[in-house]
Amino acid sequence: MSREFPIGLTPPDWLVRNLQSQPAPVNWAAMARAAIAMSLPLAIGLAVGNVEYGALASMGALSGVIGDTADAYRMRILNIAVPQLFGAVGITVGALVFGQGWLAVAVVTAVALVSGMISTIGAVASVSGLLLLLNSVVGAGLPMPGEWWLAPLLMTGGGLLVLVLALLAWPLRSGVPERSAVADAYRTVATLMSACGTEAYDEARHTVTQSLNQSYDLILARRTRHHGRSPDLTRLLAQLNAITPVVEAAPAAHVTGEPLPPEVTEAVRHLAEAVETGYTGPIALNLPTPTSETTRAVDHALRHAAEVVRTPDVDPAGVDDRLGRPAALRVRAARATRNVALSAASWRYGLRLALCIGVAQVLVSILPVPRSYWVALTITFVLKPDFGSVFSRALLRALGTVAGLVIAAAVLAEVPRGWWDVPVMLALAPLIPALTPRGYGYQTAAITPVILLLSDILNHQGTALLMPRLLDSLMGCAIALVAGYLLWPESWHTRVGDRLAKAVDDTAAYVESAFGRDPTDPPARARMRRRLYRDLSVIRTEFQRALTEPPPTGRRAAAWWPLVVAVERIVDATTAARVRTKHGAPLPSAAEVTQVVMQLRELADGVREAETLYAVRTDLTGPAGSVLEPLRQEVAAARAIASPR
Repeated sequence: MSREFPIGLTPPDWLVRNLQSQPAPVNWAAMARAAIAMSLPLAIGLAVGNVEYGALASMGALSGVIGDTADAYRMRILNIAVPQLFGAVGITVGALVFGQGWLAVAVVTAVALVSGMISTIGAVASVSGLLLLLNSVVGAGLPMPGEWWLAPLLMTGGGLLVLVLALLAWPLRSGVPERSAVADAYRTVATLMSACGTEAYDEARHTVTQSLNQSYDLILARRTRHHGRSPDLTRLLAQLNAITPVVEAAPAAHVTGEPLPPEVTEAVRHLAEAVETGYTGPIALNLPTPTSETTRAVDHALRHAAEVVRTPDVDPAGVDDRLGRPAALRVRAARATRNVALSAASWRYGLRLALCIGVAQVLVSILPVPRSYWVALTITFVLKPDFGSVFSRALLRALGTVAGLVIAAAVLAEVPRGWWDVPVMLALAPLIPALTPRGYGYQTAAITPVILLLSDILNHQGTALLMPRLLDSLMGCAIALVAGYLLWPESWHTRVGDRLAKAVDDTAAYVESAFGRDPTDPPARARMRRRLYRDLSVIRTEFQRALTEPPPTGRRAAAWWPLVVAVERIVDATTAARVRTKHGAPLPSAAEVTQVVMQLRELADGVREAETLYAVRTDLTGPAGSVLEPLRQEVAAARAIASPR
């Protein structure tokens, strides 16, 4: 009798998550800009007989294409122009130490330290640090044609070409991306209201948080430069603030377990259309008559939002920035510099990156590696703190490189050098913005053939570039995994628990601000609530990142998920209780508030001290009809969660 051996052919969950394509809309405008910005310099270089100069400009355009991710035109200036300046510094520094042996190793390693530290400031600084190091590595490993100033000029010019193309429609569409962002926030709120009382509520609320974060960041980033004098931005900010009471009423509606009337969802969608079109006429909501504290809260919030949306002129003095208006650029720059210099986290990341780059530079100085700078380039892309898991990016980098090399092999083997490079670039360049949102592996697969085509224009080595590229990429991934991942326990230990503990502590402060003896004023409480939801959104992102790690990190992270959801429900229950009291429900007693706050702080202490979750006592009692009863139930549920042992 034959025996069957169970053979597990199903890939592990962490690998499936790494390889999954992320859904993303096709950005046809970005694809067109990439095609023009990367092929036009090549065509000009061929026309004037200096194709090498055109290739350098196309390399600069590549960095501009990667940074071309913002919707608002003013944000595009920051996202593209500022990193180009850092890239120009990088290529200059690298070119100055080209062929200088150990001096080049020391300089590039020092640049890696600086790059890593400034990358912790924010998104624009992260891309700037990336380009600073990337171009330093390229300049130190590849001879640049012409005078020392020509290469940075050409590469910066290529990046700025992307910016010029991105700003062409600004005179015709000024303010449109901001209005669209606010209208999209309204639409996500409409979806949230339709999800109240259903299992889809949690995911819908998370989507609302992300949309509000994006909208506030966009509006406030512009408004800080206008100092509140722009009537359009003031009106948009007022409209964004006006949807906040609707969002706050959603948890109260969800707690009841009953779905809201469809007229509520339709009313929010109607407001979204008015925001997007700039309509200022009468708005008929056709809402049903409210019959409870919850429905009164929803009705009041929607009518207030409708009044704000239809108001053409808003007094800037009456519009508060719910998240706090950003400080002046000079103040923020000084604060960022101080934080970077004194932050242990920025020093740790800078040292990690410098160690990996230093190891790579030493290794390629000892071993005969044909394209030594590719090793450091791989490390630079893989070892980014805000781009996801180092392990995941190393894996996807290797797989994406292999896929890209297949395309590059066909191009280098079959396409003759010269004018044929222009239509090939026209076809390959749009793949970068098309595939980048789908995941890092897809981005790598799109960038690899473009880089190899430009390298072949500069070096004329054809398919001989393929194997060195593969070996250098694998070598860089290995160095990043060992020196930048395995040697640093913080990189493969999940930080979900620490961040959750802080969120629970902040929730306790939120409860005190809402129901304590000295309640906080509504704008300050709204800012506190928004920051709480923003922090919980970051925790979700960290959780998703941890799930892409191999065991045991992924398994440990998965154990925290029930508590992540529980803490989100606690914040929702607190908001719902506050909304109910505002619309007629009796205030809770001071003893009730003190008990809930104490339980939350005990929960935070337990989460902070434990590697794994454990059950704690859940004896929360109080008046059954109190507005805090749902909150007590959520706190008890959170405290009762235990991890499998």
